[in-house]
Amino acid sequence: MNKEEITWRIRVYGIVQGVGFRPTVSRHATTHGIRGTVCNKGPYVEIYAQGTKEQVEGFLNELKEHPPKRAAILKINTEDITAETTVHFETFDIIESEKTKGEIFVSPDIAICEECKEEMFDPKNRRYLHPFINCTCCGPRLTILDALPYDRERTSMKEFPMCPDCAKEYFDEKTRRYDAQPVCCNECGPEVYLIGRSERGRDAITYTRRMISEGKIVVIKGIGGFHLCCDATNEEAVKRLRTLKKRPAKPFAVMAKDESVVKRECIVTPEQETILTGHQKPILLLDRKNSGRLADSVAPGNPKVGVMLPYAPVQLLIFQYDDGIKMPDVLVMTSGNTSGAPICREDKEAVDELSHLCDAMLSHNRKIRIRADDTVMDFYKNKPYMIRRSRGYAPLPFMTSTDWKGQVLAVGGELKNTFCIGVDSRFYPSPYVGDLEDLRTVKALQETIHRFQTLLEVKPQAVVCDLHPKYNSTVVAKEFGYPMIQVQHHYAHILSCMTENDCQEPVIGVAFDGTGYGTDGTIWGGEILLADYEDFTRFGSITPFLQIGGDASAKEGWRIAVSMIYGYTKDREQAWEIIEKLGLCTEQESKVQFTMADRKINAVISTSLGRLFDAVSAILGIRRQSSFEGEASMALEFAAEAYEPQDMETVENPTGNENLDKMVYKNEERFILNTRMLIQYIVEEKMQGADSGRLAYLFHQVLAEQITAVCIEARNSSGRNKVVLSGGVFQNRLLLRLTEERLVQEGFEVLRHHMIPPNDGGIAIGQAAYGMWHLNNNIWVNRRI
Repeated sequence: MNKEEITWRIRVYGIVQGVGFRPTVSRHATTHGIRGTVCNKGPYVEIYAQGTKEQVEGFLNELKEHPPKRAAILKINTEDITAETTVHFETFDIIESEKTKGEIFVSPDIAICEECKEEMFDPKNRRYLHPFINCTCCGPRLTILDALPYDRERTSMKEFPMCPDCAKEYFDEKTRRYDAQPVCCNECGPEVYLIGRSERGRDAITYTRRMISEGKIVVIKGIGGFHLCCDATNEEAVKRLRTLKKRPAKPFAVMAKDESVVKRECIVTPEQETILTGHQKPILLLDRKNSGRLADSVAPGNPKVGVMLPYAPVQLLIFQYDDGIKMPDVLVMTSGNTSGAPICREDKEAVDELSHLCDAMLSHNRKIRIRADDTVMDFYKNKPYMIRRSRGYAPLPFMTSTDWKGQVLAVGGELKNTFCIGVDSRFYPSPYVGDLEDLRTVKALQETIHRFQTLLEVKPQAVVCDLHPKYNSTVVAKEFGYPMIQVQHHYAHILSCMTENDCQEPVIGVAFDGTGYGTDGTIWGGEILLADYEDFTRFGSITPFLQIGGDASAKEGWRIAVSMIYGYTKDREQAWEIIEKLGLCTEQESKVQFTMADRKINAVISTSLGRLFDAVSAILGIRRQSSFEGEASMALEFAAEAYEPQDMETVENPTGNENLDKMVYKNEERFILNTRMLIQYIVEEKMQGADSGRLAYLFHQVLAEQITAVCIEARNSSGRNKVVLSGGVFQNRLLLRLTEERLVQEGFEVLRHHMIPPNDGGIAIGQAAYGMWHLNNNIWVNRRI
């Protein structure tokens, strides 16, 4: 080695596996005349770089400024080892992966890149119309992974040996497929086929396209599971899918051929277009245009539609193929599952659960190791606002500035389940699992947790779960046999937002959602908490009411409305007179509700804000009941948003009712948002013929005022000035905006969610952070908070 030369050991941490990192390093080394090696260690990529000081520094700068397109570098450690090394490198080589303990980062699945798309539609290319085309910059990652480091023999692609041509590209650093683990072609890769029919390959794709073009429903296996698909411009086909899937109103996601089709159907801002066309390809909730061609039944009564672009090669081939079939340019592409079950990932599951819903099933023989449903993203103030975090994003970790050490597993909530593994100051949220009321989803949760523990090489010191004793998530937690920590649901919501925002200081937490088991055994859902990582105090809530009817009350808002009206009138005749005028239910139904209330039959005390939204929606004649979770509440929000442009004026007392000056009051336990009085006022106004849109908007506005009023009391009491907004109700962007704006006007610093959902799909990260704090403060064994 020349005396003027130096040798550096460089360690690069982050998403550096499955993104073409080693080939990129090798190319940069060649450019700068560097000799040495690059090796994938699992937690990081280790580089030995030998050359002149100028060469090594130039190489390092090149690496920082031009990493692979899909890499996410979190940190780079450099060490000058010139004095201790005696090795003289002749060339720069990629050497065999080695397994090393330490920080682990797993790449999410990556949508097809533009270069691969161009090759796939080039008749002169040997991968012409190849349904599994990929390169170092794109393709499946998490969903095919068995173990780390990320090499072909540790993925489901190990079943497909490379042909000589693919192997030549794989080992040639000048190609785009140098060291690309899933590399394959039409000769050596997986194959598509029709389940239960003889067609394979090209014939299978043509048959599928013909069925869709004729208005039929097909099932298509993608990267992370199966989709149900039909022509989204064909009203009859969409209605038939709704009937078969027993899904009368819940919006279907659609997939558009390209961004020009999306712009024909929806309003798209530049910021939304960046995400829409980026390498994650989530479903984006976009404002729908009246001039579009989408069937009304795609999202009935909804001003928005969930749209994504094709991210798997086979999806592009469904839109475009050389078989002469004229295809629609926008398709329904909804998760392939029965209600409540996880997305199907294997042929047997698909046959058992989906065959009665469709006319054909297009599958392939590349195994899916981990399910990954599509990510769903809204936008708030022109920035991403996550609704369901899954494919393309999971399991990218959230990193905090804490010095925590240890390993915990948080199993999440009962609905919209995701789990989270905490390792030191890093938190790895899983892809979306689903609702655990279905035992198939429970099994999927157990399978995915075990696979994640293997991938991340963890053995948790504690498992964290919800406080509810009858949740299936609690049962799953117990079965692991680890020391167990139980955390109150709404407290976990607040901690999830704190963790996402890396907030370590005590906060005022506003947790608004549908249902959570309270520490007093009642149903909570409209809570204001004083919280930190150690503990919380219930500082305030909405006015408690009697929730009658068990599970039915969560679907039938009229029941909550009847209970509330009876609750404040305390008189059957007077209550029935109001109920009849509002058209909430029959006289017989009202009598049953009154009797159940009087005798406390199937009735619990509740502060659920989600149910309050349902009740107001019923009172205003917008939705009496819901066919899917949140339907009535969403309809109320849409009615309020439609009214808002007519009257943007905000006044001290939005209602003009003197009694509502008493928007909050203090009882012997806590501060109360006076929602009972608000309901009474809305009922009286509606009976006098007031506009439902105006009252819907007023409801949101007064609620924001009430939240702010209690937060001011909390600040006066605790000295805290940071407010956290979390819980599924804050998917309502109108309430979020009105609340945030009022709090900011009063001088509060407001924290909200961005890339973790505010709904129950986000609570696992809060549970994990709680467990990690208590693990590090030795207050953790079998603790219930």
